[in-house]
Amino acid sequence: MKKNQSSAFTLIELLVVISIIAVLSALIIVNFNAARARARDSQRKSDLREIKTGLMMYHNDFGAFPATGTDNKIKACGDRSSPSDCNWNACWSLGPVGDEMVYMKILPDDSLTPDAYQYEKISDDDFCFWATLENKGDGDIDKTQTHCSGCTSVGLDDYVVCAD
Repeated sequence: MKKNQSSAFTLIELLVVISIIAVLSALIIVNFNAARARARDSQRKSDLREIKTGLMMYHNDFGAFPATGTDNKIKACGDRSSPSDCNWNACWSLGPVGDEMVYMKILPDDSLTPDAYQYEKISDDDFCFWATLENKGDGDIDKTQTHCSGCTSVGLDDYVVCAD
């Protein structure tokens, strides 16, 4: 007598395989999102260092750092006699057209959070410039806040640059 054997998977076997695939997918997505957040934080840090270079050039030209504008923007754009707030994703230049001093062709902006970058003039020879990082456990946060101890407006999760 011949037995009728089926080579199909049982329902339990299919559920186990689907569960394993779901767990692995969830782990991959979480790690992928964390990597994207670290990449955005890295870009923020780079932007802050570039803007610091522009601020140092401004200080070399005028002997002081620019004033703090509305919403903690840099007040150093437009006419030299009455500078206005610089806009993110725009040219940072000061002076009459054709004779302006360009500090950055494009003042970077955080694409995820509008007005994420904050500036504050502490004195003619010091400033604070900061942004909140997504990775709250980034070890650079404490280092920069210790280095820039005169910056009192920054939050606990803010990466800070200041005059050296």
